[in-house]
Amino acid sequence: MFDALSERLGSIFDGLTGRGALSEKDVGEALREIRVALLEADVALPVVKDFIDKVRERAVGEEVIRSVRPGQQVIKIVYDALVEMLGANEEESHLRVDAPPAVVMMAGLQGSGKTTTTGKIAKRLADRGKKRILLASLDVRRPAAMEQLKVLGASIGVDVLPIVPGQPPAEIAKRAMQAAKLGGHDVLILDTAGRTTLDEQMMNEAADVAAIANPGEILLVADSLTGQDAVETARRFHERLALTGLVLTRADGDGRGGAALSMRAVTGLPIKFLGTGEKPEGLEVFDARRVAGRILGQGDVVSLVEKAVENIDREQAEKMAKKLAKGQFDLDDMANQLGQVLTLGGMKGIMGMLPGVQKLKGQISEANLDDKIIRRQIAVIRSMTKAERQKPDVLNASRRRRIAKGAGVDVAEVNKVLKMHRGMADMVKSMGKGKSPFGGMMPGMPGGGRMPTPEQLKALGGGKLPNLPGLPGAGGLPGAGGSLPGLPGLPGLPGLTVPKDKK
Repeated sequence: MFDALSERLGSIFDGLTGRGALSEKDVGEALREIRVALLEADVALPVVKDFIDKVRERAVGEEVIRSVRPGQQVIKIVYDALVEMLGANEEESHLRVDAPPAVVMMAGLQGSGKTTTTGKIAKRLADRGKKRILLASLDVRRPAAMEQLKVLGASIGVDVLPIVPGQPPAEIAKRAMQAAKLGGHDVLILDTAGRTTLDEQMMNEAADVAAIANPGEILLVADSLTGQDAVETARRFHERLALTGLVLTRADGDGRGGAALSMRAVTGLPIKFLGTGEKPEGLEVFDARRVAGRILGQGDVVSLVEKAVENIDREQAEKMAKKLAKGQFDLDDMANQLGQVLTLGGMKGIMGMLPGVQKLKGQISEANLDDKIIRRQIAVIRSMTKAERQKPDVLNASRRRRIAKGAGVDVAEVNKVLKMHRGMADMVKSMGKGKSPFGGMMPGMPGGGRMPTPEQLKALGGGKLPNLPGLPGAGGLPGAGGSLPGLPGLPGLPGLTVPKDKK
């Protein structure tokens, strides 16, 4: 999300920071380019005008023009204005689900991903909040809508209200309320019916359900790919329903991000979540500061660490840390590492969260960071015997042919995996002896250090898969205690720290 805008703003700011001093004319020209970039990103025109006016008022002044680093000052001003536009109040991102049974009502047009998002929110509340959830489908028109929610609920391990054929939405809402109270559920999520367009019958039905259930949260689910149509849908829904927040789906497919940037300013409603992919885990809490940081190419290491904490087994992490400390790294470890790369969002997802990587977009593209390659490499390793994975030196030509046949690849692919493992194992040995495999490259990330050169990036994995040991020294995050050694299994990201209460 925001890829095109981030790239465009990056080139604008590079021009500003490359100058020793800025005139009002320089700032004015940069603001015109920023205005065009925002409009091309499909941000609503009134929002763009207001944003540019705020930035101009703060940027065109003696404090900026005469500062030692005026370019950096302008970037800071743009960052602050982005945070304001996206919504700076972190409390707004939290769901009000404290008084059981708390009711969350889901609304939106058909095809916006409402039912899938219902399941994602339920899983998040159950896993992180330890809440007991009851789901209820009020969609009596779309074929198999109720059955879809029933299957989804079973897959994530939460209760679903039994289906009673022929019941109208208002009656289902009453029955769901009673079932939630009797069943001791903490949260009841009502998945209402959607339509292909906004119509009076749909809005009346949703209003009736809201009057019966008195939900603490009414979330509108909107498809971010529809751009300004999503903004208009939110505005019209809010006129009839007392919406409390927005969820933007398909955020990973939206390269422009105009809907996200316009929503708050047009509707006054906070964006609570961003939906990515179809998996139940594909839901991110919307944080204005983190999103603004991503747009300006500052990365989002905090989100990367949070993903690691959620998805990586702590016990396995400690075992891996001890092996790495001894300089040990076999093919089983490599397979685990590659699997964790996929779990954390794939190579592109991880690289996209690291500061400054946006400037290496061309080199990253050349490096061919395709997750299919990772899966193929895992398949090669799994085609080996346990003894072969522990001691790859025994892999002669005949064994390599057998492994290639088992994995459905050429022998050349097997050789690449073994070559990659040798490089990673050598790097782990160096790290075990306290040496930096890249001569101190990227120390203390975030917070300085130089990015890998194009040659180093290409060399990682033979120009195919840049393995994570190429990113050593991703140092501690400010204000965090405790550590997640090596982002367990990922020796290239040692020392990332996580909050103590996450242990």
